[in-house]
Amino acid sequence: MDTTAPEAGTGPGTGADLAGTGTDALPDLADPAFWRLPDRDRAAGFAALRRLPAPARFGDGPGGGSGGGPGRGFHALVRYADVVEASRTPAVFLSEPGVTTPEPARWVRLLFGDSMVNLDDPRHARLRRVVSRAFTPRLIARVEDDIRTVATELVDRVERERPGDFVAAVAAELPFRVICTMMGIPEESRRAILDQVDHASEHTGVARPLRERIRMPGRGLRALARMQGMVAELGRERRRRPADDLISALVTADVDGRRLTGRELGAFFSLLLVAGVETTRNALAHGLHLLTSHPEQRALLLGDPDRHLGGAVDEIVRHATPIIQFRRTLAVDHRLGGPGGPLLRAGDKVVLYYGSANRDETVFTDPDAFDITRSPNPHLGYGGGGPHYCLGAHLARQEMKALYRELFTRLPEVRSIGEPVLIPSSFDHRVRSLRFTF
Repeated sequence: MDTTAPEAGTGPGTGADLAGTGTDALPDLADPAFWRLPDRDRAAGFAALRRLPAPARFGDGPGGGSGGGPGRGFHALVRYADVVEASRTPAVFLSEPGVTTPEPARWVRLLFGDSMVNLDDPRHARLRRVVSRAFTPRLIARVEDDIRTVATELVDRVERERPGDFVAAVAAELPFRVICTMMGIPEESRRAILDQVDHASEHTGVARPLRERIRMPGRGLRALARMQGMVAELGRERRRRPADDLISALVTADVDGRRLTGRELGAFFSLLLVAGVETTRNALAHGLHLLTSHPEQRALLLGDPDRHLGGAVDEIVRHATPIIQFRRTLAVDHRLGGPGGPLLRAGDKVVLYYGSANRDETVFTDPDAFDITRSPNPHLGYGGGGPHYCLGAHLARQEMKALYRELFTRLPEVRSIGEPVLIPSSFDHRVRSLRFTF
């Protein structure tokens, strides 16, 4: 691990030098052991990295680490300003060939199509225009009504059945049902699609034994192929007989002579399910636990939900940061922060750590505190701005606000039990399960 400026010499660092020891030891973000640490220790490790004069470099060893690949190291962008700069300078910090780890193989991209998150302009702009135009005011109004309906039904079920796991019973159900209704996915197809989503994404960013690294990608790709096949068939049906749903709008829209092909529709649906279901599910679960762990903040919210609900949602997203990282590739040599800043070379990989940026002491007062009255709260939970700012940010906020309003109004004593069961991942802040009661 190189802990100095990218053009300078190297410094020592090992995965054993874990954060939270009270020393100046630095964590190794390419070591899977770091991602198995408790949240507070990871936060301390990122705080140490933010104090360095330049982004540390990781993953140049034999295994390459979680941010690179064999022989492909990466610079860790852990400061707020650096993450924002990389996000808002897309001509320098490219999304292609991929923002996730590992990067999608060329044959996978040819077979399944490119996700918008992995594209740069002009292809990204053309595709995003088609998608943006499909979100008509009428569709958005209907989706907001559906969010309230689903939130009510889920709390009805909690009252009636008293399930034990908040993730399975509530947090995962709300965004999945909302997105399926918005897209126009028939009820009879939904369970099959959810199974494929689970298979396709369960190991993203998760360290696993060699035998599983060999076997699981094939299983994930088969699941992705089945899911995209289902959606492509629906797209063909909607071209023949359009309905009042998002799939119809996407395959019949004519924006500058463009509409989504079957492969593009499948890629967008995959992105929507992962970005729209996984992230909101995790935020909802973390939020219930945070409001349980901070009873003074919970009392504040319940005392005046109209005043504090929006702030609570933003603070949950900042504090939990459901998406941990995305990658970029340097198109040209670039000095980070302007003249005199660290030099990054064309072809270098950088990883944008949103959770670290959301704890940057130069931006957030007492950043480790959970404070639903925090204002301003310019968190990067939906990205650092620029062309790839999350399309679903408004939808996610509406879902969280509707669910918490319904839940805490009707069941004010609802609370988590114990700690959430997390899945160690360098990609997302994933919650496997969270016991709860009321």
